[in-house]
Amino acid sequence: MRKFIRLTLLLLATAAAQPAAAALKVFACEPDWAALARELGGNDVETYSATTAQQDVHKIQARPSLIAKYRQADLVICSGAELEIGWLPALADKGNNPAVLPGKAGYFEASQYVRMLEIPLRFDRSQGDVHPSGNPHVQTSPRNISPIAQALAERLAELDPARAADYRQRHEQFARRWSEALEKWDARAKPLKGVAVVSHHKTWVYLYDWLGIREVATLEPKPAIPPSAAHLAEVLASVKRNPVKMVTYSAYEDSHAADWLAQRVNVPAVQLPLSVGGAKGAEDLFGLYDVTIDRLLQALGA
Repeated sequence: MRKFIRLTLLLLATAAAQPAAAALKVFACEPDWAALARELGGNDVETYSATTAQQDVHKIQARPSLIAKYRQADLVICSGAELEIGWLPALADKGNNPAVLPGKAGYFEASQYVRMLEIPLRFDRSQGDVHPSGNPHVQTSPRNISPIAQALAERLAELDPARAADYRQRHEQFARRWSEALEKWDARAKPLKGVAVVSHHKTWVYLYDWLGIREVATLEPKPAIPPSAAHLAEVLASVKRNPVKMVTYSAYEDSHAADWLAQRVNVPAVQLPLSVGGAKGAEDLFGLYDVTIDRLLQALGA
């Protein structure tokens, strides 16, 4: 009996000394997907965001630090819909990680799991930075997060089957919390329905679709084309004929054009966080929408 007890204790001690299974390495193209991966993965994932909310995601360089992280990744999560077309292919070429290429289980494209808006009838680069698959800024509506989260939990379970039950359990918990938060946001944001706004860039189509906000003009004459004096004059004339309640721009955008128009029509210029980390209080996905709605309501005076 003593030998059996000693053997059992030895086996237990040996098992305890074994290193824990390595965390799944997640490379997120945007901070929103890093935040979602942490919600679903907990300590079973190690997340890295290639960009911050203070950067224009269209214009990222495939620098050595990004290449190194990409090369080590088990899963790459991107918005897709050509949002990262200017730098992700170069990263893939230099990173040499076949497991995370498009079409592989290690590559996850969030835009594939939602209804895309602003799909162009005609694709022509003369129209500016137009995305043929539709507007890629899917994270601006919390309604889009729900199907993306479900699909991502299943992808994590596929890549890490030993902890599949944990990913699915975390998703169930997250989905309950998200549903409660969405109900709260829907109720709080009711005063925004029908509100007319001018935006800097065609960033907020999913946010506006969710809240019922009307975008009447953009400060950019075409997507990613900087505001010109002539175009701003046209927007000003239009807004004087058809008043708006605010001018919106994101955390990474220069506020000069928004401030210029806002001052001339006496409405607020509102900086919205766009992504996790884009404002104080927006440190996770829940805070992102809390802050977004708070700022819109404050600008409206509601």
